[in-house]
Amino acid sequence: MRSIWKGDLSFGLVNVPVKVYSATESHDRSSHQVDSKDGTRIRYRKVREGTDEEIQFSDIANAYESDSGETVILTKSDLAELPVQRSPEISITGFVPREQIDPIYYDKPYYLEPASKSPKAYVLLRQALADTDRVAVVTFTLRNRTRLAALRVVGNVMTLQTLLWPDEVRQADFPSLEEEPTIRPQELEMAASLIDSMAGDFDPSEHEDTYQLELSKLIEAKADGTEAFPTPEKADSDDDEDSEVADLLAALRASVKSRGGSDESEASEKAPAAKAPAKKAAAKKAPAKKAAAKKTTAKKAPAKKAAERKAG
Repeated sequence: MRSIWKGDLSFGLVNVPVKVYSATESHDRSSHQVDSKDGTRIRYRKVREGTDEEIQFSDIANAYESDSGETVILTKSDLAELPVQRSPEISITGFVPREQIDPIYYDKPYYLEPASKSPKAYVLLRQALADTDRVAVVTFTLRNRTRLAALRVVGNVMTLQTLLWPDEVRQADFPSLEEEPTIRPQELEMAASLIDSMAGDFDPSEHEDTYQLELSKLIEAKADGTEAFPTPEKADSDDDEDSEVADLLAALRASVKSRGGSDESEASEKAPAAKAPAKKAAAKKAPAKKAAAKKTTAKKAPAKKAAERKAG
């Protein structure tokens, strides 16, 4: 790998010289634009508006609008005068618990390699971060922009993950979520069962970019003059929202069964039926009481007749 930036990681009064490397790379297939009719390559030229005069890249500047609405032109030399451009420092502003940084703020990751002859200061900071289970919040300048980033440990390497600024993250405001639908306990129970049946550890190697695989297949099929993806038959779609909601529990139950899970909802629904025989057993005891009553009456009848004979 080739480093893209060098600087000092400022940790109190300690400076840790580091090299910065991009931690990711694209696996997209390279391409260029052409005319679909005959494959002639399409080129882009930067020309003056209203003319065909091409402008050199070195002569191109950026136009900004001031608060008063005036157009202000800034050249590359103007932008180079910004104070942040002259700072080669990655400044640690604080240490925060890892869980306090929402993943939505994470942007691009970079690796940091020690740039000094002795990596002792680098290893010291890395070990301290790992032992305290905290993330360092830092600011630095990269490619003419001030960046906010999180310094954390991955394996035996410190990584610098740029963060989005607060005003770059949109607030989630969706009217459709203002009124919560009623969730039945059975549905929630089956959803939890489905989650349990699919629970496991994250292994990136188990996943693959199906788009790139299908794109490669399409390219090779086009080159061979064959069909890459035969058109499948279209299935009838049901757009009825009511039936979708009604079938939600059935779909969850089928999903759990397909993954070899137990259907806890059905078991709970059948539980009251199992108690029914106990009630019937109690009902059978009632005739026994009646029989006893009849027997008692039968014993008293002869005694009454004997008393009547004596009286006569």
